[in-house]
Amino acid sequence: MKDSWKAAMQEAARLTRAGQIAEATALIGRALSKDSSTPEPGDASGSVIDGEFEVVQDARAPASPESSGWSSGTFANASGARDYRLFAPPPDSRAEAPRPLLLMLHGCTQDPDDFVASTRMQALALEQGVYLLCPAQSVAANSNRCWGWFEETNQSIDQGEPGIIAGLVRQILSTHPIDRRRVYVAGFSAGGAMAATLAALYPNLFAAAGVHSGVAHGAARDLMSALVVMHQGAPAVDASQGLGGEPVPMILFQGDADATVHPNNAARLIAQAGFVVGGPDERPAEQGRVPGGYAYSHWVYADPAGRRCAERWSIHGAGHGWSGGSALHAFTEPRGPDASREILRFFLEHPKGG
Repeated sequence: MKDSWKAAMQEAARLTRAGQIAEATALIGRALSKDSSTPEPGDASGSVIDGEFEVVQDARAPASPESSGWSSGTFANASGARDYRLFAPPPDSRAEAPRPLLLMLHGCTQDPDDFVASTRMQALALEQGVYLLCPAQSVAANSNRCWGWFEETNQSIDQGEPGIIAGLVRQILSTHPIDRRRVYVAGFSAGGAMAATLAALYPNLFAAAGVHSGVAHGAARDLMSALVVMHQGAPAVDASQGLGGEPVPMILFQGDADATVHPNNAARLIAQAGFVVGGPDERPAEQGRVPGGYAYSHWVYADPAGRRCAERWSIHGAGHGWSGGSALHAFTEPRGPDASREILRFFLEHPKGG
């Protein structure tokens, strides 16, 4: 490896440990433009992987657990422990059957309350009668509360963070009236990457996955390879490696002006779902525009039986934020299509075995 590349990687690691992600990714971009060869992954152990860091003082959602159906807890197993928030929908005589469960994974510098508020998912959960399970990354595990999707110890079944999160889901399933055919996972950025990993490792647990501005399972194995993948995208090859079974249905959202997670990562995620961008199973794009907002393209991927198994939404001009999210919160793109509503619609169309 060239000395200049090594120096760039060392400086990128220092910037990342200091929380200066934008500077680190820009440095890598400059290094890549000077050297087109593929870098070897480094062994730096910094763990801050997600968007630029902006703290917004805002009203917290939800309100009190008593008035809104929220409760808090801590789950622990052999893999570790994490706090979590759980929203239980109110009783509804029209829907006595077991309810769906949506596992939501926040991005860096967020916590469960931030994430629920920024995505406006609680209103949809009330409307549709859905449980929301929101684990919190601990500051002890990562000072910026980023899920460690890029660490090799977090890419195997029942180990590391996937083992903790899957264990938490199983516990909630055993203690609440939840339909095991309708258990879903969605996340943003680092949380989106972890959602992709959970979908890959536990296809018998999750019926479908939603990834917003994320990275495919196994796209990186350490900090340096993660930074490169975030900056230039991951190749859509060997995406089936490490899967725990058949791919689960997947819906993706990505801003095409995202300077933190390269839009090319969507192709690898579609490959993880079992399809090829531009391939024979990709239907012609639907074009649209949010009134007063962004234009978007929407692709559907169907299996040979015609069943819609994956969707890809590209929001033109949007950066690193949740499409259609609250304007009062960081990491949102309020002028984009309503990702929360579309993700939940896609999920409820895809019960396991449906």
